[in-house]
Amino acid sequence: MTTPIVEMRDIRKHFGHVIALNGVSFDVRPGECHCLLGDNGAGKSTFIKTMSGVHRPSSGQMVIEGKPVTFESPRDAMGAGIATVYQDLAMIPLMSVTRNFWMGREPEKGIWPFRNFDLKMAAEVTMSEMKKMGINLRGPDQAVGTLSGGERQTVAIARAVYFGAKVLILDEPTSALGVRQTANVLGTIDRVRKQGIGVVFITHNVRHAMAVGDRFTVLNRGQTLGTATKGDVDAARLQDMMAGGQELAELESSLGGTI
Repeated sequence: MTTPIVEMRDIRKHFGHVIALNGVSFDVRPGECHCLLGDNGAGKSTFIKTMSGVHRPSSGQMVIEGKPVTFESPRDAMGAGIATVYQDLAMIPLMSVTRNFWMGREPEKGIWPFRNFDLKMAAEVTMSEMKKMGINLRGPDQAVGTLSGGERQTVAIARAVYFGAKVLILDEPTSALGVRQTANVLGTIDRVRKQGIGVVFITHNVRHAMAVGDRFTVLNRGQTLGTATKGDVDAARLQDMMAGGQELAELESSLGGTI
């Protein structure tokens, strides 16, 4: 069995008296897509923020490539190869794809104090990296605001991969997309996985998870209900776990009917 890139062992996170995570264990391996499923309020957001350095766990251990680590900030997580693509994407629509791709990491040329942005090199890399992800831009100066939602997701993913992500965390990347754009994003996830990068796909859509997932972990009220491998579980079972199937069955029994 391949050694995990990242392991989260018995992670607990408390906000005062509120228990957001209550002993969550999770890992992701090279070249796999591990789906983290759960309904609203299940603890998915708190978990990925803990994994990406936004929150420090109240207890538990995080291990990267066999070594225990502690993140003080998201910058520490990025330095360790953990990149997160959030729903809001943190992009500026009026700026070009190239400028968004290199934002904060602009390549420079020339001799100090006359160094400036190496636009030619940046444009060539941007066009090449987007093409690898299946997106053919009209040009490197095309504004991000003219791209579809799925294409914007792909820009953010391509940027993370280019800058050395070992693990890519995707926060509900398909939640606001149409059928065609969803298919494009799922295709991008598959391309990333084939490059040996571990993908953590957070979603509440079981069909999307089943399309690309290798393993599936279900969160419910800050706890894991188990991890299953593709082929050992079906969509109906995952949906039932997410929806609290046992609780619904008990309610149905008490009402003497079908919900």
